[in-house]
Amino acid sequence: MISYDLELSSGVRVCVRFSDADDGDFATAGDPGELSLARQRVSPHPWTWLRQVHGTDVVVVDEPGAHAGAEGDAVVTDQAGATIGVQTADCVPIILVGENGVIAAAHAGWKGATAGVAAETVASMRERDCGAIRAIIGPAIRPECYEFGEADLATVANALGDRVRGRTSGGSPALDLVAGLTTQLEALDVAVESVGHCTACEGNWFSHRARVDKGRQVSAVWIEP
Repeated sequence: MISYDLELSSGVRVCVRFSDADDGDFATAGDPGELSLARQRVSPHPWTWLRQVHGTDVVVVDEPGAHAGAEGDAVVTDQAGATIGVQTADCVPIILVGENGVIAAAHAGWKGATAGVAAETVASMRERDCGAIRAIIGPAIRPECYEFGEADLATVANALGDRVRGRTSGGSPALDLVAGLTTQLEALDVAVESVGHCTACEGNWFSHRARVDKGRQVSAVWIEP
């Protein structure tokens, strides 16, 4: 598990966690009891997770545990003790932290990223006077393992810029979704960092594309009460 514990200038403490395969399976279709235990090992606070559909809807959580299982691809809250998260197995997870104590988690596959899920999440945070935003991009498939058709690549590049155009380790056209999302977020005046790691070629992550894994890792964030 990759962990960040952030102290904001306001004195608020924000905890960020990116699980790996050793931390359990966070796929929402899994065994409810095992899923609950896995979540509790990450955060003891009530969870809001989403039924992700590769869209741009942002769910706003106004109390811990609210809207658990709602349809959407991003979640925002300013409530202490509310754990919010997204599940991935190649798509890009983005955790966002506003200096004024507003946090968010977004799930960005290529379709959701192209449609603007990251920008919608940032807009929702700014509606809540979030202050300066820091984004942390979690483990995701990287271009060396992500061969992508030219037509779809052109569609993504039109939305996110030409930095999305990469090459696989074998030289074929590839999608660099992390680079494209970084470009978009930076244009929105968001400070971006990435934890690195390729879910496809590193064996300690679930990967749908490389191994047809059914499991999912979770990217979670909460404000400590």
